[in-house]
Amino acid sequence: MIQLYHETSFDISKKLTNAYSTSFSLGIKAFTKEFQKPIYAVYGFVRLADEIVDSFQEYDKKSLMQKFREETFKAIEEKISTNPILNSFQIVVNKYKIDLSLIDAFLRSMEMDLDKSSYQRNVYDQYIYGSAEVVGLMCLKVFVNGDEEKYNQLLYPAKMLGSAFQKVNFLRDIKSDIDERGRIYLPDVHSTMNIDNENKKRLENEVEKEFSEALKGIYKLPIGVKLGVYSAYLYYYVLFRKIKKLDVKKLLRKRVRVSNIYKIVLLLKSIFEVKILKSV
Repeated sequence: MIQLYHETSFDISKKLTNAYSTSFSLGIKAFTKEFQKPIYAVYGFVRLADEIVDSFQEYDKKSLMQKFREETFKAIEEKISTNPILNSFQIVVNKYKIDLSLIDAFLRSMEMDLDKSSYQRNVYDQYIYGSAEVVGLMCLKVFVNGDEEKYNQLLYPAKMLGSAFQKVNFLRDIKSDIDERGRIYLPDVHSTMNIDNENKKRLENEVEKEFSEALKGIYKLPIGVKLGVYSAYLYYYVLFRKIKKLDVKKLLRKRVRVSNIYKIVLLLKSIFEVKILKSV
């Protein structure tokens, strides 16, 4: 009967993913079946931690994050958890041998958000690594399914894709991050008075380079995930191009969006274009 609980845990991770991100959900649905459940589990874990630091305003977030950290590693060690999100995650961590240092780095970045409202460049890079790059590496562990040579070959592009996605999120959500969470995610910018098109442009230049490096890795991904990852890449790149055209003052007033209908159009476009993304 334990299998029923495990299956239900994965179903809950899927439901959480679908509730919080239509773009990632569409990308995951483009994976072949063998990859869908483990990626839902990874995203469910990441989303839950992110919600603790971002949304649980009326609660003791530090205490909750400490408990979440302890329960995460306990679940991985004991190979079971009464928290369904952690239970599905621990199954994936143990099956695909995800390095515990990646999980620790992720949780450290989440914990940084409890205390920091802005980031110096060196700390910012550390934050990006833990909050975004390691998430790409966790997914890559699933994608390569034990092929360490392939993992090492794709490690850098996976990190760049995670970093690009996160920085696009920062630019898109700059208004809500400031208004709702009191945070600024532009490196070396510590006051809203100092937010301008120059530091927006600097971050955009980084993102452009990271997207370029990431695409090189997408060419070499297993066929079962290539379409899903490329569709997520295409969505974020379209979003990024919309952001680039705007003055930062507009971003501080209104969140840039890609409609759900256009997301489906992009998925269809990905199906066509992925034909040229065959491994070389």
